[in-house]
Amino acid sequence: MKAEMIFTGTELLMGHTLNSNAQYLGRNLSNLGIDVTLHTTVGDDWDRMALIFKQALVRSDIIITTGGLGPTSDDLTKETIAEVLDLPMVLHEESMASIKQYFLVRNNEMPDSNTKQAYFPKGAEVLPNPCGTAPGAIIETKSNKIVIILPGPPWELEAIYDNSLEPYLAKLPVRGDVTRFNIFKLTGIREDNVQDLLNDLDGVDNPEISYTARPGEVHVRVSAHAKTASEANNLIKPLGNEIKKRLKPYIFATDNEKIEFVVGDLLKEKKMTIAVAESCTSGLLESRLGDVPGCSNYFRGGVVCYSKLAKEKFLCLDSEELNKHGTVSEWAAVSMAENVRQLLNSDLGLAITGVAGPSTSENKPIGLIYVALSTPEGTKCRKYKLPGRRTAIRQGGVNASLKMVRHYLQEI
Repeated sequence: MKAEMIFTGTELLMGHTLNSNAQYLGRNLSNLGIDVTLHTTVGDDWDRMALIFKQALVRSDIIITTGGLGPTSDDLTKETIAEVLDLPMVLHEESMASIKQYFLVRNNEMPDSNTKQAYFPKGAEVLPNPCGTAPGAIIETKSNKIVIILPGPPWELEAIYDNSLEPYLAKLPVRGDVTRFNIFKLTGIREDNVQDLLNDLDGVDNPEISYTARPGEVHVRVSAHAKTASEANNLIKPLGNEIKKRLKPYIFATDNEKIEFVVGDLLKEKKMTIAVAESCTSGLLESRLGDVPGCSNYFRGGVVCYSKLAKEKFLCLDSEELNKHGTVSEWAAVSMAENVRQLLNSDLGLAITGVAGPSTSENKPIGLIYVALSTPEGTKCRKYKLPGRRTAIRQGGVNASLKMVRHYLQEI
């Protein structure tokens, strides 16, 4: 069963919006054994959208569209599909009531323009949107094609997929092999060095290994195809275990994990608190910790001390010792971790200092960072030489810092 996706929106074509929906849908459809053969992005133009949709109906079994379901005049997806399929647009009363309720609970009056979001091509199965005002829909055509209409905002699309669409797709007959993945997220190592460590394991089609470099991290993906999910997982397991053994020092997360969420769960489980001190990451570490809902239960706060003066004034680092060792040094990282822990009365103190570039500092190389973790048992410090440019070094530094906390919490 072949599927293709049509992503609508001039903002996608112009590069103003990142198309994360392609990644999400592609991964989930392959898990169901649905073969995605083509992506197309089209702007908010009726004629072009109609042409692309007509072509898709010829070559694919499932056509999924995203975007163009809003209340404005350039939201044309449903109307275009209805015209191509020669279907009238009809009011879906349940959607109309849901949209009105959406505005009512927010003490807002529903604009008249939102009424169009409750209209669908006749015969469509409407998919409720728990996160917004634009429901999705499924249309099964007379020619046995399946047309799926989804909103553009990722949080809305994902909610509809999880609640309504995946159960529908999972019941479809004539699906092919399912695909399963095991992803290892690494920091502190270059992509080419990773491949060198796994070179003798590569070159097999099923399961296979692939590599992706991202700012501050490298992803190693093991994927396998089989008739059932359990068979695919069994193919992955031996290779995944060997990769994990070889790359263990660099792994900070796996699969869909976000390291800041993992650390947050561990801190709550251990009933421990943390405070941070940052130099080269200048608040990025605090931001990542703060992205987790409920982080106030364990995150005491932090100090961004970018300059030497800030380190002295806010964290009381000794000026003479700083001059002696340098602001990018093991002594500085350890002192920052211990002092911020004491300052904010937390169980753990985490600190990072380094050279993010693009120029060197204190005659020390770009990418050199020190991460220190102060705990009730003492303080440990690790030195890294991170690859990449400034953004990659800063993101890699945060990943390395949170990895250090994760490993500590998992071992106590």
